[in-house]
Amino acid sequence: MDTGILILRLLVGLLVAGHGVQKISSHLGGKGLEGGTEEFRADGFRGGALTALAAGGGQIGSGLLLAAGLLTPLAATGTVGVMTVALTVKRHNGLWVQNDGYEYPLVLIGTAVALATGPGAWSADAALGLTPYPLWWAALALASGLGSGLLARLVLHRAPATPAIAQR
Repeated sequence: MDTGILILRLLVGLLVAGHGVQKISSHLGGKGLEGGTEEFRADGFRGGALTALAAGGGQIGSGLLLAAGLLTPLAATGTVGVMTVALTVKRHNGLWVQNDGYEYPLVLIGTAVALATGPGAWSADAALGLTPYPLWWAALALASGLGSGLLARLVLHRAPATPAIAQR
């Protein structure tokens, strides 16, 4: 079981971190900070480069912590937060990823919450004697992550422009 949790932590954590690297640099196929900034603007977010840096940095930090199994509930909270924002962006496309839907962010949210219940014996948390985490930590990671993601969406997302015809 610990081997499976380790593999899952490494896979999900490194993918989340890699996705953050793409938002702020040209590494791993990213389009640099300018590309990350443009992506957020195209999705209706204000804040420019600062928004891209915050999202990318949050993904890198939470992904690396998740992969290491270090402060796992905190790492899960960060992952849930950034993936909640992604889910809200893709929500209008429906569930399935082939339609640019929110399937992938939802899987990452669920996986992060599951990992918050315990990073396994082969983790930095276990080596530091921080485990086992009580089950309520997973609930707290979910609630805090969802709350922070929805708050970020509320504060940073611009209202869509109202067409002139609708203003009449």
